[in-house]
Amino acid sequence: MTTETHDYAEQISKPTSLFPLVRHMSYRLTPILLNTSLTPNQVTSISMAMGLLGSACFVFGNFIMGVIGAMLLTTSYTFDNCDGEIARIKKMSSEFGAKLDDLSDWMVDASFFAALGYGTTQATGQWFWAWLGYAAAAGAVIDYIVDLIYHAKNAKDEEAKSREEVATEPKQPEDALDWLIYIFHKLSRADFCLIVLGLALFNVTWILLPFAAIGAQVYWVTDLFERARGYHT
Repeated sequence: MTTETHDYAEQISKPTSLFPLVRHMSYRLTPILLNTSLTPNQVTSISMAMGLLGSACFVFGNFIMGVIGAMLLTTSYTFDNCDGEIARIKKMSSEFGAKLDDLSDWMVDASFFAALGYGTTQATGQWFWAWLGYAAAAGAVIDYIVDLIYHAKNAKDEEAKSREEVATEPKQPEDALDWLIYIFHKLSRADFCLIVLGLALFNVTWILLPFAAIGAQVYWVTDLFERARGYHT
């Protein structure tokens, strides 16, 4: 067992920069999960369950449940950062695993915004908060549909790379527009759970709603730009 742990530790990529912060947490969790019988898909399922449970906590619209929900979301994001690395190290990568990971991300994101909007409405009695949450959730749904259409189209091309290959292929931004898309579409999402946790501790998570209602639409639009320019990580 000791030798196995040592071998796994050598194969885990150590974070080389401060951000994303959640990567520093997953870096310490991955070795633990590698020495269990959990498969990558089971780790993804745990991440999804934690995320959905955390999202549900925001329905109540109160401080305590908001903090608990934010902590569960942070746990979900940490597990979500582990599944791909476990799949790579254990050589268990699969097309189904990539699809399950996409589904998990979509369900957690959409559920969180819908629950936050509804919970804020419960606390304030103002229904426009709920509609802002639903708009953000709708943006997440559209982005998921864009992904499904893109990958379904690529599946008909025998020379196209699999979703797993595309997801793990390293590619750096090439120009100013690429960098803008990268910063917004990638880095802004990686530590989102920690932003939620910080806001929840001050009981101001509702501040995310107007930004998310607009930002979610910008997110799927930039996703389309990524597809059109052939840039995806």
